[in-house]
Amino acid sequence: MNQKGKIKLLSPQVANQIAAGEVIQRPANVLKELLENSVDAGAQHIHVHLKEGGKTLIQVIDDGTGMNEFDALACFERHATSKISKAEDLFHIATKGFRGEAMASVASIAHVELKTRTKEDELGHRILLEGGTVLLQEHCQQAIGTSVAVKNLFYNVPARRKFLKSDAVETKHLLEEFNRVALIHPEIHFVLQQDEEESYNLPIGNFKQRIIGIFGKTYREKLVPIAEKTDIINISGFILKPEFCKKSRGEQFFFANDRFIKHGYLHHAIANCYEDLLATGAYPSYFIQLEVEPKEIDVNIHPTKVEVKFTEERSIYAILTAAVRKALNQYHLAPTLDFDQENSFDHLPTNPSAPPKEPEIKVDKSFNPFKTQEKSHWEKGGNLRSQRSSNGWEQLYQSSNLEEEEENDSSAFIVEEENTAQEPLFTADQVATKSHFFQQLKGRFILTENEKGLLIINQRRAHERVLFDHFIRSFGQQQNSSQQLLFPEAVELSAKDFTVLKHLQSEFECLGFRMHEFGKHTIQITAVPADLTEADAKSLLEEVLEQYQEEEKSNQSSIRENLAKSLAQKLAIRQGHQLVYEEMENLVGQLMNCENPHSSPSGKPIFSTYPFNLIEKQLG
Repeated sequence: MNQKGKIKLLSPQVANQIAAGEVIQRPANVLKELLENSVDAGAQHIHVHLKEGGKTLIQVIDDGTGMNEFDALACFERHATSKISKAEDLFHIATKGFRGEAMASVASIAHVELKTRTKEDELGHRILLEGGTVLLQEHCQQAIGTSVAVKNLFYNVPARRKFLKSDAVETKHLLEEFNRVALIHPEIHFVLQQDEEESYNLPIGNFKQRIIGIFGKTYREKLVPIAEKTDIINISGFILKPEFCKKSRGEQFFFANDRFIKHGYLHHAIANCYEDLLATGAYPSYFIQLEVEPKEIDVNIHPTKVEVKFTEERSIYAILTAAVRKALNQYHLAPTLDFDQENSFDHLPTNPSAPPKEPEIKVDKSFNPFKTQEKSHWEKGGNLRSQRSSNGWEQLYQSSNLEEEEENDSSAFIVEEENTAQEPLFTADQVATKSHFFQQLKGRFILTENEKGLLIINQRRAHERVLFDHFIRSFGQQQNSSQQLLFPEAVELSAKDFTVLKHLQSEFECLGFRMHEFGKHTIQITAVPADLTEADAKSLLEEVLEQYQEEEKSNQSSIRENLAKSLAQKLAIRQGHQLVYEEMENLVGQLMNCENPHSSPSGKPIFSTYPFNLIEKQLG
């Protein structure tokens, strides 16, 4: 039969592009594959060149073993690898690049130039490829090792290239991938240049020196060593002291047999150890190496090889928990009992030989368990976080030192559910006559009234909205007044944070910051916004950068909106802050002038109304 069916074999080019869709999603994935190949080749020095966020050029040069003429060509074939030869090898993997699809996938979506030489060869070999097709193969002068240059990524897949982010965002992902490989290989000298500017120069050293080299000298005092050896697993590395942990998850590194991994189950073990030690919203930071027998770990469950499966996961969880707690206790970081303050034994008898006194039993004869007690509206229908008895009403007006308690809870006081999206807080008559009062409640809320009823305003969310609108206006005006710092502050940042800051510098200047480069990965702040009450400019800048990067991950807002939101959240008054009458009146007045006074920049409700008709019903 000559009849043709519907099913056809895909061409090698199409098959490679499909494989690239699994492995190569952005420039950072290309860098990861090239770096891992260099490490597997036994390189002692690795040099990385990046241009325009990796879109124009990603080049990795190493001094590894190199390849002969046959291997240089064969490495671009699908399922071609020197790391494994039979199925059983998948359960004893000790190298990184073993799937045999990376180079073929990269070559199918870019212009690639490969130059390589082994120590046995006098001349090197040069291969040019375009879209997976070999254009040139020749001998060349080349040092021992390999150089791979990947140019014009996704040039033949415009739909994929269109979805790439800005150069700054792609560069940030490239630096993250570089950090993951460079961290776990301190025995290799790494250099990274982006757009002809050197970002990293990491000499050979130990693990601690490599962490400090990547994240800055301040980490020298922040790290706590961790070590545990058992028959199941060897654990080593460092955890961060709780007071230095941040409100981002960026500095959480697990390495299993020298391979970066993500493992939610083991992360839970560390998070439990830090419970009650971290500030609200902060996450534990760690750099932990796990060594197990290769047969006890499966690294082939995900195309990017980031997720792994351990045979003895429950045991490893317990061992890791014990190791972290031991480190925290050893350096006096875990909570301990203060026996000088312990009063559990204060009521022991002063004369141990005296007979114990029988406890007295008191009976309330007037108590009737069948009598129905009336409940107030707040107890029956009010959606308060906590309910109080009527004889403790005075406590409602006592101040509190709470720091943004349960701020992540999206609920608020919702006494009356109604659509108030377009309605003003106060009528024109109320504004003209100022016929309203202000009273602070628990240092968290402002009580006032409008034509509908009793108004309960979350003071922190209201201030966030006011600040957010102010900063957005500053962007529109392209300027904000500044105040000069008497003593300019120098801030050393990681290469990733420094790259983000350079990308945002013009936006920071619109807000009133003035800064300039002051050495490698260091900037000097000379002025801050005039209306800024924050004394520590260095801390402010670091926290805003951190908050901005978290906001960038969680939503698709513009750069300026994310920055304004981050700065507003940092500078807004804290819960528990006491306000005088004029401050409350001023804050509510500014909130009235906001374009959207009903919700905070995070979308949480700012106020709720307790209607007069319900008050009349309950108390009339």
